[in-house]
Amino acid sequence: MARRVNAIASVFAALIIGAGLAGVSRAQDRPRGDLDKAYCDRDGDLVADTPAQTRQSVDADLRLYARRRSGRLHQGVGWLHQAHGESYRQKVVFFPVQSNAAEIEAMRSGRLHIAGFNTGSNPIAVNCAGFVPFAIMAGKDGAFGYEMEIIVPADSAIKTPADIKGKKLAFTAPTSNSGFKAPSALLESEFNLIAKRDYEPVFSGKHDNSVLGVANRTMTRPRSPTRSMFRMFERNVVDKAKIRTIYKSETFPTTGYGVAHNLDPALQAKIKEAFFTFPWEGSSLQAEFKGQDKFVPITYKKD
Repeated sequence: MARRVNAIASVFAALIIGAGLAGVSRAQDRPRGDLDKAYCDRDGDLVADTPAQTRQSVDADLRLYARRRSGRLHQGVGWLHQAHGESYRQKVVFFPVQSNAAEIEAMRSGRLHIAGFNTGSNPIAVNCAGFVPFAIMAGKDGAFGYEMEIIVPADSAIKTPADIKGKKLAFTAPTSNSGFKAPSALLESEFNLIAKRDYEPVFSGKHDNSVLGVANRTMTRPRSPTRSMFRMFERNVVDKAKIRTIYKSETFPTTGYGVAHNLDPALQAKIKEAFFTFPWEGSSLQAEFKGQDKFVPITYKKD
């Protein structure tokens, strides 16, 4: 009898181990590209697929990120309720975060459902947090993006990027595309200037601080997106005559807005509709983001 019980137990153990190994094999075989092992990408669009059983139900409260221009965004996103009235059963809650890393972790852990990630953070958010970008701010003609400039005080002796060698160069944050990643890559590829070898990178926190620093001669040679700088000119925060550009890049995409991959598909559709029907005219977003007049669709793979 004991032998029979042991034999049966061995069979069950073998079945359990076999099933476990099969499960591991299936998990390893799931297509995912650069995505974290928690996600899969069966359709090849480079973003995480919505799971068959969504962990976030239609009744979950929606949390939106709030960072930097949080006041303006807080006023502007009320349309998520207003646009569809009773079709939203969720309560929309603002979720304040203090950095790109905190925003990524919040979405990965399921505490953040709708967000905008800057260009540099987009690949990390997509691959590590299941972020699915679908919209971007654009002008009336549908054009979007920004250029980066190296700016110096108008009377600076620096005339070209080559003159930066041996100097300090102000950026915004190490995770920012416009504020560090793209500028440092361009300086290396176009001028053979490498951070920490040829110049000392310092970080101001945001583009506005960099522009103000140059205008007031408390900081030199930052990179700044043209849209940020022009908004400061338009608001008379900075005197354009105090700044001179020594380099201007090609166009880069701006912040991508999107959702967590595991929101219910019907809810995702409502959120997208709310973005693309948002009334820009006279809104706080239009007041803050000069030259931007609507949200337009994007895909991570293409844009």
